[in-house]
Amino acid sequence: MRSCLLSALAAVVLLIGAGQALAFDDKVFDDKTGVKPQSSPWAVFQFGFSAYKSGHKEQAVEAYKYAAENGQIGATWKLARMYAEGDGVTRDDYEAYKFFSEIADQDVEPGSPEESYVSDALVALGNYLKKGIPGTPVAINEVQAQEYYMRAAANYRNPVAQFEMGKMFLKGEGGVRASVKQAARWFQLAAEKGHAGAQATLGNLLFQSGKIVRGLAMMTAALDHAPASDQPWIRSMQEEAFALAPEADRRTAISLADDILTKGFGGQ
Repeated sequence: MRSCLLSALAAVVLLIGAGQALAFDDKVFDDKTGVKPQSSPWAVFQFGFSAYKSGHKEQAVEAYKYAAENGQIGATWKLARMYAEGDGVTRDDYEAYKFFSEIADQDVEPGSPEESYVSDALVALGNYLKKGIPGTPVAINEVQAQEYYMRAAANYRNPVAQFEMGKMFLKGEGGVRASVKQAARWFQLAAEKGHAGAQATLGNLLFQSGKIVRGLAMMTAALDHAPASDQPWIRSMQEEAFALAPEADRRTAISLADDILTKGFGGQ
């Protein structure tokens, strides 16, 4: 009897929830005609988010496009990411590039609610321009890529952009003059925010400059929390350095790496 009552109660809750969702959907979206005219862009954006989370990505794309056309920068960013990743749509890097460009053109102050959208869009544009998009008007342009990275790194303190700036200064790419000092400055800023690649690269620079223990410790700590995509090159760098270091320095570095992981990079 108890089981039957619980099942009945669950069914009622589901029906009420479905009714509420339908009532909300009816305000802004119709399955046959799409977004209703004169709908609130914010409400449509919210509907798009709900549709996306529930797996109705075609409806989400339509809602996001309406919201984006009516000034919702978050909707534009979501569309850009969906096209960049082939998430619910056919992957189209050029389409993603255009959406990211729309976001980058926005005049958004640092610290504003939209900062993360612009910051991420600038990095994405830099990545596209570093490699180009074959078969489209987007050709390789390292100088323009550097300008996007610099804007994200300096204005919005984006750690990925700071890491990219560090690499450009290290190699003298993107129209900047090679400078280990400038590279280390950008790597330091990104490393303090937990960027594993920046921590490892800065550690390698320290190792090469004679600060063996500190350099080894940073590379080791970076490897411990690096994303899978970065682990191979960080591991190769760390193992090469370890092979060159005296045994006593290796032991001290391992202990220091544990301390870095416990206290955080900024605590060292």
